[in-house]
Amino acid sequence: MHILVIGGAGYIGSHVARRMIDGGHTVTVYDNLAHGLHANLHKEATFVHGDIHDPLALRAALRGNGKPVDAVVHLAAAKAAGESMIKPELYADNNINGTVSILNAMSETGVRHIVFSSSAAVYGEPRYLPIDEAHPTEPVNFYGFTKLMIEKLLSWYGGLRGIRSASLRYFNAAGYDADGRIGGLEQQPANLIPLIMEVAVGIKPELRIFGDDYETDDGTCIRDYVHVTDLAEAHARSLEWIAGNDDSLILNLGTGQGTSVQEMVDMARTVTGEPIPSRVVERRPGDPAKLFASSKRAEEVLGWKATHSSCENLLQTTWAMYVREFR
Repeated sequence: MHILVIGGAGYIGSHVARRMIDGGHTVTVYDNLAHGLHANLHKEATFVHGDIHDPLALRAALRGNGKPVDAVVHLAAAKAAGESMIKPELYADNNINGTVSILNAMSETGVRHIVFSSSAAVYGEPRYLPIDEAHPTEPVNFYGFTKLMIEKLLSWYGGLRGIRSASLRYFNAAGYDADGRIGGLEQQPANLIPLIMEVAVGIKPELRIFGDDYETDDGTCIRDYVHVTDLAEAHARSLEWIAGNDDSLILNLGTGQGTSVQEMVDMARTVTGEPIPSRVVERRPGDPAKLFASSKRAEEVLGWKATHSSCENLLQTTWAMYVREFR
């Protein structure tokens, strides 16, 4: 297939594009480079510098200069939950309006398959654990709301325009390609593991731990961390499934278990050999004590499991990238 990976120069997108190429697909990366990097582009991928708000450029990319696109992978979203509560206009425009632009361009050009990078943020506060796809969707931040609205848009376009979609609700993406084939680090990271690494290499003086009085064994929050290589594999399998079954999917992607912030920091000190100073500060509003997923449906439907997502592998592959960049 010819696949348009929108946001394919970014952190997750670059891993997805590489997996698609490794699988024998033709890939065009469409990215405005606001957060993506030229260094992340695969030499076998065609690159189009474009914005999702530009309908003419989108349609041209989907038509593919004589080799039309067969499917889209959509990873072009603003993604900081805290920022979304301060700048809702940015998130509404980029995430919701931008997706409408993509779907309209797909409808006009006859492209009928899309894999969407959704989020566990659509669930909000967990009512039970592990969270499965039947869990109520009650997002507690505007970022999660935009992801849920996009899923609803995909459902409507599925019914009205025959566009088949896979919405992949994943938790905390982490790690890097084990063979070091990704060129650059994630830009402006906000997740735990890259923040730990920034302290380990001396970019920041200490790690802030947001609360140590939660109802967990060590008092720190527990989260589900998934290796980006596993996520890339799930994107590829989801695309094959919707293309072969003429149907849509909503799937969780996780490990089925959680790791506490303190556990991850302690393991990082062992992996890096660095002291990684940390300081406990006040809780962040809206942070649940525990959050992890059931991915049984992804295993049943796609045969997918998170096989690269041990904490050691997450930390080792990330540390290797930071050593390459800063040591």
